[in-house]
Amino acid sequence: MRGAPRFEPTRARLRRALLACIGILYVFSIPWYREPGTTTDLWLGLPAWVTTALLCYLAVAVLNSLAWHLHEISDEDESGPT
Repeated sequence: MRGAPRFEPTRARLRRALLACIGILYVFSIPWYREPGTTTDLWLGLPAWVTTALLCYLAVAVLNSLAWHLHEISDEDESGPT
């Protein structure tokens, strides 16, 4: 593209990094690390694994909005009228 800004590859790399972080957060939000039958601490009035999952989902929402903000959406239809 001739009119594309020079920082476009950086934006694409940053967007891919944000999406990778989202994947990592989803894996971390699953309480696979807990021992079966153990009691859990309370964080913010919720079991620790619930609070961890909710904070991960909140971070996913923020990172996803940033990733979409970096995505270029064209308003023009390049195929022309049909």
